[in-house]
Amino acid sequence: MAKLKYVFFIFAFLALINYSSYGTGIVLAEDPTPTPSPTSGPTPTPDNSGTISDLQNKIKDYQGKLNELKGQEKTLSSQIGIMDNQIKLTELKIESAEAQLDQLEKDVQITLKRISTLEKDINMATKALIKRVNATYQIGRIDPWQVLLTSNNISNFLTRLSYLKIVQINDKKTIYAAQESKENYASEKDVLEQKREEEEKIKEQLEGYTDQLNEDKTAKQRLLTETRGNEANYQKLLSAAQAQLAGFTRFAQSQGGASLLSGQTNCDDWGCYYNQRDSQWGGLALNNTQYTLASDGCLVTSMAMIYTHYGHRDVNPISINSNPSNFASYYPAYLLYKISANGLSSSRVGTIIDATLNSGDPVVVGVHAYGGTHFVVLKSGSGGDYVMHDPFLPNGNNVKFQDHYSVGSIFEINKVVF
Repeated sequence: MAKLKYVFFIFAFLALINYSSYGTGIVLAEDPTPTPSPTSGPTPTPDNSGTISDLQNKIKDYQGKLNELKGQEKTLSSQIGIMDNQIKLTELKIESAEAQLDQLEKDVQITLKRISTLEKDINMATKALIKRVNATYQIGRIDPWQVLLTSNNISNFLTRLSYLKIVQINDKKTIYAAQESKENYASEKDVLEQKREEEEKIKEQLEGYTDQLNEDKTAKQRLLTETRGNEANYQKLLSAAQAQLAGFTRFAQSQGGASLLSGQTNCDDWGCYYNQRDSQWGGLALNNTQYTLASDGCLVTSMAMIYTHYGHRDVNPISINSNPSNFASYYPAYLLYKISANGLSSSRVGTIIDATLNSGDPVVVGVHAYGGTHFVVLKSGSGGDYVMHDPFLPNGNNVKFQDHYSVGSIFEINKVVF
């Protein structure tokens, strides 16, 4: 009998040593500790990435066609072809953006479902841990040596020790599951925020594409209206526009170039003097073309000065330049006779210089000068003795017209009506 007890204690001692890897403090529980079931994601929604990829390929194809068309000779039919392709390209961009937005909305719903599932897992794991804490408080910790000393025999000892191991393993699983659920929850929250940011970005792009499509369709209609759908009219208008801009460029070059200036704006009772080379706007492209306001914006700047004379001092060259509808569809750097600035429309109409000046209205005149062409504003005077605002000369406000140009060089005379 003594020998059996000796064997029992030796075996129990070895079991305790092996058990030490699981910890020393055990809490007995009446029921097994529940552990959260593995998180299962919601049913996947159909993925339209294939559709998006196809649309992106079509966009690349149309962009290539558009570039080819732009390299062709300028004719009315080629311009219409460019516009038709641009319209189709914009429509594809809208379709692609809508598909991306649809996919993102589906992804957001999936992420929300995952977050909801994780919240349930966290709640279940938390409840399980609270139950174990309560059990610990009520029962207290049981040391494995207590199990040994209170066991009747080796079989009873091993059974109770095995149960304690199972309890502790389940406790660890509960803790790990809770920690993993919290980490996954934080990760899914980050994913949700990212998806929603992407949604807002795509919505902004979609809005921009929609506006662009409307502009594209309007531009095509304007082209047909301005040219009356006639190739001969188109070529005539195109040649005149190209000649005007080339004349502006030659004039600026003859003056040593269109270097930028500062501190040019000067406002008084008449209105405001603006200089096309002013650093506030001189470096801007003329309606997003290869031309600049500094070199080729004399007419735009002259019109802005006229607006201020009639009390609209919120208008400056940028106000006119920022409205694409102010420029010809057949040559985007060419300022039309009918324009709008800050919501106020105006037209240039033919007139007689002296009669108009005598009535108190300024006159916009085009002159041939220094191998090019240029526009200035005549403020007052008669019989060839005029005071002008020259948008190119440094501090060119209230200077004598005849000091720089001749009356015989005038090729266009307009007053502005609102």
